[in-house]
Amino acid sequence: MVLLIMAAGSGSRYGKLKQFDELGPSGEFLMEFSIYDAIQSGFNHLVLITRKENKNFLLNYLRERIDSSVKIDVVIQETTNLPNGMIAHPKREKPWGTAHAVWCAKDFISDDFAIINADDYYGSNAFKNAANFFNSSNDQKNYGLVTYKLKDTLSDFGSVSRGVCKISNGKLSSINEHLKIERTGGIIKDFDSGNILDKDDYVSMNFWLCRSNFFNYLESYIEKTMNELENIEKDEIYLPFAAQQLLEDNIISIEVVNSNSGWFGVTYAEDKKESVKKLREYSESIYPIPLWKV
Repeated sequence: MVLLIMAAGSGSRYGKLKQFDELGPSGEFLMEFSIYDAIQSGFNHLVLITRKENKNFLLNYLRERIDSSVKIDVVIQETTNLPNGMIAHPKREKPWGTAHAVWCAKDFISDDFAIINADDYYGSNAFKNAANFFNSSNDQKNYGLVTYKLKDTLSDFGSVSRGVCKISNGKLSSINEHLKIERTGGIIKDFDSGNILDKDDYVSMNFWLCRSNFFNYLESYIEKTMNELENIEKDEIYLPFAAQQLLEDNIISIEVVNSNSGWFGVTYAEDKKESVKKLREYSESIYPIPLWKV
C-alpha cells in the first residue's frame, strides 16, 4: 500500500516550515509518527510531495531511518508541471494547491493510495482502519475519507478551516468548507459564514483513500479549473473540491471511515508546546524512544 504525504506547505501561520520542526522526544518530525503508524499497518511505499530545496534533505533523512524494505520517493511540486502541455503563467510563483500536489505524484504511484498532511498527527487506529479499507475491497469507484470529530480538531490559539462532512448511510454526501472556525463561550462558530457548528460533526483532515484512477480524474479537473481561476497568480486548486466534484458527478462514491483516533496539529506556533507534550506521552506508551533504530 502507498502513503502519499503532502509536505510542500510554507507554514505561513506557524512562522516556519512546520513539517520539519523537531517535535518528538528524540527530535522527530510530526510526519515520522504517521509514517511509523502506516508501516505498522502494512504500508510499504512512501511518496512525499515537497519543494525543490527540500527534496534531497528529506530523502536522505528518511532513508537513513526507515528500513530498506519500505520504498521512498520524494517528488517536487513544480508550478510548471501541468497537464497536457499547459503553460504556467509567468508571474505564478506559489504552488497550485493540494490537488495539483497530488497530481504531481502520478508517475510514482500505480496502486491505490492514502493521502495525509505532513503536519498533522492522525493516530495509529486511523492507519489500521485505512489499511482495512484497502484490504477489504478493490472497487475502483469506491473511495474513502478518514474522519474526525470537529471538537477534536480545533486550536486554542486561533481560527482553523475545516471541511464539515454530510454523511448518509456511511457514505459522504458533501463537504462544506468553513474557513474561520473558533470555539468561544462554549460554542463552535464559523466567523466567516456566521454558522454555529455541532461539536460532534465529522470533518475531513485530508486523510483520503484513493484509487489509482484518481490521477486521470485529477488531470481533467486541474485543466478545467485552471481555466476558471480568477487570480492566476494566487488562487489554488484544492483536493477536497476535486473530490466533491467527482462525487457530485457520480463518478465515485466516498466511504466515511471513522478514525477511532485523536488528532492534533501545529497550525500556530503556540500549538507546538501541546504537540510536544502529547508526543512525549504517546512515546512513553505507544512509540519507542527513539522512534527509529538508526
